[in-house]
Amino acid sequence: MKQQTTFLGQPRGLGTLFFTELWERFSYYGMRAILLYYIIAKVSAGGLGMNHSMGLAIVSIYSSMVYLSSIFGGFLSDRILGAWRTVFIGGVLIMFGHITLALPFGRPALFVSIALIVMGTGMLKPNVSEMVGSLYSLNDTRRDAGFSIFVFGINFGAFIAPLLVGQAAKMFNYHIGFLLAAIGMFIGLIVFHTASRKSLSKATYYPTDPIQPEDIRPLIFKSIYGLTAIILIIILMYLYDALDLKAIILLLSILAVMVPIVYFVTMLTSRKTTHEERSRVRAYIPLFLAAMLFWSIEEQGAAILALFAHDQVRLPIWLNAAWFQSLNPMFIMLYTPIFAILWVKLGQRQPKTPTKFGIGLLFAGISFLVMALPGFLFGINGLFSPWWLILSWALVEIAELLISPVGLSATTKLAPRAFRSQMMSMWFLSDATASAINAQIVQFYTINTEVRYFTVVGSITLLAGLLLLTQVKKISNAMVGID
Repeated sequence: MKQQTTFLGQPRGLGTLFFTELWERFSYYGMRAILLYYIIAKVSAGGLGMNHSMGLAIVSIYSSMVYLSSIFGGFLSDRILGAWRTVFIGGVLIMFGHITLALPFGRPALFVSIALIVMGTGMLKPNVSEMVGSLYSLNDTRRDAGFSIFVFGINFGAFIAPLLVGQAAKMFNYHIGFLLAAIGMFIGLIVFHTASRKSLSKATYYPTDPIQPEDIRPLIFKSIYGLTAIILIIILMYLYDALDLKAIILLLSILAVMVPIVYFVTMLTSRKTTHEERSRVRAYIPLFLAAMLFWSIEEQGAAILALFAHDQVRLPIWLNAAWFQSLNPMFIMLYTPIFAILWVKLGQRQPKTPTKFGIGLLFAGISFLVMALPGFLFGINGLFSPWWLILSWALVEIAELLISPVGLSATTKLAPRAFRSQMMSMWFLSDATASAINAQIVQFYTINTEVRYFTVVGSITLLAGLLLLTQVKKISNAMVGID
């Protein structure tokens, strides 16, 4: 089929997916920019009145479940619904999740909303990215440029969302802010539904690996076993008087940590994995752990750093605490062309993948050590300059560009032939696992413990980076033929 070049020299479908994902990210990051503030604000101020510790844990486990659900979304697309239907239904669920939060129904609305957005994002996000790839043949020279444009859309949506949603929440109330996030997703759905029929391949309407009749019975039994196990665990928690929010968050955290362990054991013990592939999977484990440490710090931007911005930063009257959430995508957009030029200029002389990961961990660790400095230097009782937060984000986003795109590339290269799709899920799981661990450790953060918290977490990450740099040769050799 002849590709039309009607969107910045790219296939027409890229424009559809660009704006769909832009508005989906607008809704996600807009909601996340004010979520913690809504949870911890007093009821008289329009919030839920929950304590800071629980608010931080909820935001963290929410992020974890969003990435964990991408496995389910990929399965639905590949085996049952096809990419188009999975993306559209996911967008509808996200929109209704935001609408639920826009209604003044208190805590029940919060948990219903989180459930809807988790399911919806898991269905939409990985499959939109997959649809971008389907627009190009493997030899199409526009492919990398197309993905670069798509990623810019992601970051632009994430950049403007906290600015607009945060201001709406400040000028009116939190529910208006959540409503604005819902409107963003609604616009994305309109774009996707109206433009996709003319710009996307008909193949996106059908599953790539449709489930066969003989697969239905085992799938039903596995689902029943899983559901039964969940029900039994809930019953046991109830009988032992442990069925509270904190225990549920702990249970979800354990689940998110166990899933990648099961994946690694499965790949390493499978007869489908060759000796060389098994070595590559072992080489991937330290990279996975490094990514997990990085994402742990990165994802605390919407939790710990958001709380710091709210409680301890000297804000000019025109500055909204939620606006700090725009720093992440802003620095990504600023740094991306610099790194692209750097890697091209270095060519074969650029650092190996484990080296990039190690250096990335150093920047991530230093970004948290920077956050320990104001409390250490000036005490914890005053308000600090916003430049501490800006510097911290500027450092951690260098780490992201050393780890995130490099990790995606390494994941595709090191994947065993029989586990290519599952290996891609592993990359999302590094973020899910990190956020699950965050859901537990952020509960130790208070103003009184902040210097110790930033120092310990930053130092562990820094030391892990140094350790990884000492193992570069060993890891590279284990990759067996992969540069």
